[in-house]
Amino acid sequence: MKLLITIDTESDNAWNRHGGIATENAKYLPRFQQLCERYGFKPTYLTAYEMAADDFFVEFANNALKRGMCEIGLHPHAWTSPPIVPLTSDDIAYKPYLIEFPEDIMRGKIKIHTELLEDKFGDKMYSHRAGRWALNGTYVKILREFGYIVDCSVTPGQVWPRGERPRSESQAPVLDFRNFPSEAYFLNAEDISKRNSEGLLEVPMTIIPHYGKILLRLYSAIPQKHIRQAMRAVLGRPASWCRPHRIYRELLRVAKYKIKQKADYIMFMLHSSEFMPGGNPTFRNEKDIEMLYEDIEQFFDFLKNNGVKGVTCRQYYEHFVSQIT
Repeated sequence: MKLLITIDTESDNAWNRHGGIATENAKYLPRFQQLCERYGFKPTYLTAYEMAADDFFVEFANNALKRGMCEIGLHPHAWTSPPIVPLTSDDIAYKPYLIEFPEDIMRGKIKIHTELLEDKFGDKMYSHRAGRWALNGTYVKILREFGYIVDCSVTPGQVWPRGERPRSESQAPVLDFRNFPSEAYFLNAEDISKRNSEGLLEVPMTIIPHYGKILLRLYSAIPQKHIRQAMRAVLGRPASWCRPHRIYRELLRVAKYKIKQKADYIMFMLHSSEFMPGGNPTFRNEKDIEMLYEDIEQFFDFLKNNGVKGVTCRQYYEHFVSQIT
């Protein structure tokens, strides 16, 4: 089994609806990189525009690239990747999906962002994750135009609601990934839930079911937010993600499930700002960060002891293609 470590490398506390765009969290990445290298694992830093302009991150990432211990990929946020063309009255607050913009604006943002990354890191970009997981067929076609070969935006089984915007604002689409594959497949641009024989390889985020079908139907049918929160407090989340959390210690459960399943890969993800105390809503202080690292080390230990090999997104593409040719 292969381990893909994907880090959404972006501004501090991107969940914040107000304030400027800062990138202090870049300074907290070397500790994580060192941990990965100790186990022989290689992160893919899916990089937002503001982080590609951060001198500290660029120097740090280039050093890791020279050692062959990481990969840099594209992670565009529509509200920070130029050209900046407002879609709402406050894009920083409402954070529109890239797929909400006209196709020419989408293409322009991907072009400028890709060129910046390739200039800063001296290499072609091959890997991508959409900002806020929002992907569609038009997006897939544009990524192929720019030579991208692997994407990791699909969150199988998940439904992302429209979000909170006033009625006066344009409304975001609902993202429904319930009928999407949970293992790697080539994307069909006409219907990205369907498989193709070639093209952009989709490597979905590792998410496993926690509730049974009956309990999940009950949970989904409950309109009251506070009742759903109470269910999660008692039973845990409906699905377990391969990502650390301060409350839900699920990494090891997901790893054991995928090992038992004899899966081809397992994908870990985290935001770069989640390594920074207070730079995110989840890990608020130094104690939380130490718990985060304990959780990750336990996860890494288990995978290493079970013969799992770390690969970047591009390396996984090469592995996948080699298996079918």
